[in-house]
Amino acid sequence: MNKNWISVGALFFALAGGFYLLGNNLDPSTEIEEEIVLEEEEEIEENLLYGINIDELDVIEGVIGKNQTLSTILAPFNVPYQIIDEIAKKSIDIFDVRRIAFNKKFIVMTPKDSSQAQFFIYEPNPAEYVVINLEVAEIYKEEKPIEFRQVEVGGVINSNLSSDMTALGITYELIDQFVDLYGWNVDFRSLQKGDRFKVVYKEKIIDSKVVGVDDIEAAFFEHKGEAYHAIPFEQNGEINFFDQDGNSFKKAFLRDPVKFTRISSRYNLSRFHPVQKRYKPHLGTDYAAPTGTEIRTVGDGTVVEARFTSANGNYVKIKHNGTYTTQYLHMSKIASSIKPGTRVKQGQVIGYVGSTGLATGPHLCFRFWKDGRQVDWLKEKLPPADPILPENKLAFEQMRKLKMDQIAAIPFTENPDRLLAKK
Repeated sequence: MNKNWISVGALFFALAGGFYLLGNNLDPSTEIEEEIVLEEEEEIEENLLYGINIDELDVIEGVIGKNQTLSTILAPFNVPYQIIDEIAKKSIDIFDVRRIAFNKKFIVMTPKDSSQAQFFIYEPNPAEYVVINLEVAEIYKEEKPIEFRQVEVGGVINSNLSSDMTALGITYELIDQFVDLYGWNVDFRSLQKGDRFKVVYKEKIIDSKVVGVDDIEAAFFEHKGEAYHAIPFEQNGEINFFDQDGNSFKKAFLRDPVKFTRISSRYNLSRFHPVQKRYKPHLGTDYAAPTGTEIRTVGDGTVVEARFTSANGNYVKIKHNGTYTTQYLHMSKIASSIKPGTRVKQGQVIGYVGSTGLATGPHLCFRFWKDGRQVDWLKEKLPPADPILPENKLAFEQMRKLKMDQIAAIPFTENPDRLLAKK
């Protein structure tokens, strides 16, 4: 009997030990942990203005008045003069606060429980703003986010390119780009009614307002029944425009040294001089324009002369290469950066239209030398840049199809004024 109890006891302990080992060996490498559920914190959206949380701030908007300075603007907001003086010294490399301009927007932010300004924000232009933290005398400049919106416009010439384009909402900035693009293919001074145009570009939008335009993305012009497609294509690391046959629009020179204006006098070997009252060859091309209009160099080169003479007035002469030299006369003033030896890039402003020297009114007399001899600029045939290279033809054909299909889908809209006249 004792043996039986011993056997039963041994069996009991054996079973108990077995269950214990079984329970601890279900997953010997893993400990059982309590499941912890973390609640996600709710994100609180900040009320930001110019990157500053304004939940605890009062915001006061204003416009710079005549003769106002940072000091006079902040005087009602209890900002110590020492801080304003420190800001003025720190700001020179970022934005010189002495350049705060009349009629520009500004904002002052003050804590809700205080009348002392904490932030001052100034907008020097639609694209940028300057923030001054008055608590720590810190200043920094930021750019506003820019959105781009593609615009496609087509129109018909009724009177002239400028008025017909502006009537369709196209800016003068874009008209200048368009004229520069087609300047060597189309004589815009001899347009005919019924000539047609299309243009694709992007508008720059800041704070829901259009503040400018981006470069032309594709264009079309039909002059006297001949069509000119302008197709952008990158070749040799540079984007240029080519026609539908792969010929480049680009030339070594811009067509005009003054943006879209009229020619008042042409190259003429027997012109009667209006000041000297005698027949004298006119070896230049005169562009009539208001005083102060920007004059730009038609090509890359080096300034060889920038001075005043009694006949030429203020003038600049530029050597472009061993063949070509240009000269720009009767300026009201020469651009401050233009000196003999200065390197200039095509389109760079070198001076401003005036009537200095022997001139009866504001205009630019533009002179063009070829191989040391003055020639008629308007009759010069300049070679174009390289056409599409053979190895790029397939890629260009794909781009050409894409852009020509896009241009073909743009309808022609007549000048609204003309449509009203028809009624």
